[in-house]
Amino acid sequence: MSIKSWGVSNEWSLFLDRDGVINQRIFNGYVTRVEDFHFCKGAVESIASLSNIFSQTFVVTNQQGVGKKIMTECNLKEIHTYMCDSVVRLGGRIEKVYFASNLKDELPDNRKPLPVMALMAKSEYPSVDFEKSIMVGDTDSDILFGKNLGMKTIRVLSEEPIEVEADLNVSGLEELLKIIQNEIID
Repeated sequence: MSIKSWGVSNEWSLFLDRDGVINQRIFNGYVTRVEDFHFCKGAVESIASLSNIFSQTFVVTNQQGVGKKIMTECNLKEIHTYMCDSVVRLGGRIEKVYFASNLKDELPDNRKPLPVMALMAKSEYPSVDFEKSIMVGDTDSDILFGKNLGMKTIRVLSEEPIEVEADLNVSGLEELLKIIQNEIID
């Protein structure tokens, strides 16, 4: 499927998962400190460029390491400040980072694929239209999150098993940026 057929414009919003999309994912572990947070190749530059194409850019991330008490919410906010500041230094922006710190199946459950984080974004940024949004993630829960809200979905391929097909697969945010530049920006 071609992104060009989606009708993407500067009215669209971009939702990004964090681990495995923005930073290198630690399988069977957690990024608990800024020192453990390593951007995926070209991710920070790509986010900076993408954020100037889309009307809003959000990060939506499940972070049950906080619920497991492996890290604190303060640790998580330090990581997210570092991530956002890195994008800003390159002329981009992330409007807001939404995170679900609860354990799986713990109530209230804000974790993807449930729509809670997207609904929070819509509440704070009323111009968000899920039918004019793209969700980029590396797991089935990311893709289901986007599909359940009527978003277009893009999967960053990894060693994560696939049971739910995305609208498009890419190797990373660098490839996504190139596709958008080639298909949408004239």
